[in-house]
Amino acid sequence: MTLSGTPFNPEFSEGARNAVRTCLRITPEEKVTVITDQACREIAASIVHELDQVGAPHADFVLEALAPRPHANMPPAVLADMETSQVSIFAVEAQANELRSRMDMTDVVNRRRMRHAHMVNIEPRIMLEGMRADFLAVDAISVAVFNIASQARVIRATTPAGTEITANMNPDYRWLKTSGIISPNKWGNLPGGECFTTPGEVNGTFVIDGVVGDYLCAKYGDLRQTPLTIRVERNRLASAECANQALRDEFWEYCHRDENSDRVGEFAIGTNIAVRDVIGNILQDEKIPGIHIAFGNPYGAHTGADWYSSTHIDVVGRQFSIWADGRQIMERGRFLIEAA
Repeated sequence: MTLSGTPFNPEFSEGARNAVRTCLRITPEEKVTVITDQACREIAASIVHELDQVGAPHADFVLEALAPRPHANMPPAVLADMETSQVSIFAVEAQANELRSRMDMTDVVNRRRMRHAHMVNIEPRIMLEGMRADFLAVDAISVAVFNIASQARVIRATTPAGTEITANMNPDYRWLKTSGIISPNKWGNLPGGECFTTPGEVNGTFVIDGVVGDYLCAKYGDLRQTPLTIRVERNRLASAECANQALRDEFWEYCHRDENSDRVGEFAIGTNIAVRDVIGNILQDEKIPGIHIAFGNPYGAHTGADWYSSTHIDVVGRQFSIWADGRQIMERGRFLIEAA
C-alpha cells in the first residue's frame, strides 16, 4: 500500500517538511518505512508527499490493513521491511495494550541504528504547533540544558500547583538530548524537545495538572481541573490521589503490572520553546519547557540503566521552576539560561 497521492490538509506541509528535511534529513538514496493507521492516515500522507518531493523510496503500512487492532506484536511485514530501511516513521494513534508492539519496532531501530521518528498520537493541532517549531533553535536550548543537567548531581523542581520533587542523579547513567534533530544514536519523538536520563533516586510530591501518558492520555486529556497528585519515595510510586477515582485507579493499575512498573525510569526536562501550554496530548505536552517523569522502562539501551519494565507512562505538570545543583535554570516554565 502506498499513501502517495492521498489527499491531506495543505496546512500540514510545513510540519511534514520539518520532519523529513530538518529532523530526519532524509536523502534520495535512503529507503523509509512509514507506519500509520486510519486515524493518522492524512498526516502520514503529508509526510509521504514530502518524501516524494525529496525522491526517497518508501514502503507504507496502515496497521488496520494488516490485522485487527490492538496488535499485541508488530505485524511481521512491518518488521521485515524495516530490515531494509535506513529510516522509519511511526505516526499512529495509541491503543490499549500495544506497547509491546511498539517495543518490537524500536528493538529493530536500536539494533540497526536507524533514524526513527516516533509520532504516537500525532494530531492536526500538533502538526500546526509543535511540528512547526524552529528545531535548530530547540536544539540550541537543548544543548544548553544538556550541558548543565548532565553535570548536575541534584535537580529540584516546584510548581504553583504543589509539586516539590528532588532528583539525585546517578553518574553512571547517561543523559540524552532528543531535540527533534534525530540521529542513529537515539530515535526520537516528533515533535522533539527534551533532555532525559534515568535518575538515581526521586523523592517528593508531583502534581500532574498536565497529562498522563500512553493510551490514558487520549482517555483523560488535560488534567488541569482534576489533577492527579502522586507521592514518590525512593524512586517508587508510593501513593496517588485524584478526584477522578477512575483515573486514579487506572493509573495505579498501569504502574503495578510488573516489578518495576512503579519505578521512575525517566527524568526529563522539556525544551520545545514553541510549545506554550498543555493541549491534552502527551506527544507534544511532554516537550513543554518543564519537568516530566515516567514510571517503568528506563530505556536502558540508551541511558545505561541496568533494569527493565514492560510498561512506560509519562506524567506532565505545568509552570515548573527548576534548580540544578542550586542554580536556577527555569522560572515558571521560562528558561533562565541562554541557548548554546
